[in-house]
Amino acid sequence: MAYPIPVFHFNVDWGGTRLAFSEVTGLNIEAQVIEYRDGLSPEFSTVKMPGLKKFGNITLKRGVFAGDNEYYQWLNTIKLNKPERRDLTISLLNEEHNPVMVWKVKNAWPTKITSPDMKASGNEAAIETLEIAHEGITIENNA
Repeated sequence: MAYPIPVFHFNVDWGGTRLAFSEVTGLNIEAQVIEYRDGLSPEFSTVKMPGLKKFGNITLKRGVFAGDNEYYQWLNTIKLNKPERRDLTISLLNEEHNPVMVWKVKNAWPTKITSPDMKASGNEAAIETLEIAHEGITIENNA
């Protein structure tokens, strides 16, 4: 019997030091819809056609470590509309640590960093968030 792959075993190659991320979200692709109707059409409705592809921002979450400034260094490369763009590879892994599904992200750059919320009565790990914009995703399912 075949079972779906669990989502908790994954790897992110983000162009920096190899880090363990706790969460990746925003791996979506959307085709915008173009509605069109010509004046000679016998139908009283529009035809729907695929338009431009649209990609949402990707959010990466990870624990905060003392002395680790790579997120901030990447964010600081944004000057005069010339960010340092990187290609990312996000892999969902099987039990043997081999990629089963791979998302290849093109020309990514950081748009937002969110620091952890601090609470005197909390006991959870400090997690920071990096939001990145990009110019496309390709998906490989290596079944």
